[in-house]
Amino acid sequence: MHKNFKAYSQTAETLKAIAHPVRLCILKGLLEKGSCNVSYMQECLELPQSTVSQHLQKLRSLGIVETERNGLEINYSVKDDKIKQLITLFLGDDNHE
Repeated sequence: MHKNFKAYSQTAETLKAIAHPVRLCILKGLLEKGSCNVSYMQECLELPQSTVSQHLQKLRSLGIVETERNGLEINYSVKDDKIKQLITLFLGDDNHE
């Protein structure tokens, strides 16, 4: 048995972060689209911009998503390859609408 609890703790935090239905939906959408901005996500999710931004901040703080500025627009994309694999594994091509 491994005693590297710090690594397990970081992994557990990442799994907890992606376990939220809205964040799963955001990640699935980002994988399908490649990248998009908060306004696009807000329209798709039919949630307030502040709510979407809070979820994105959580994902960004853990290094799951990254941003790229394009003029005044900030686009988000999935940064972590392990997360890409997990989302594909669990959600695949299924339509979870």
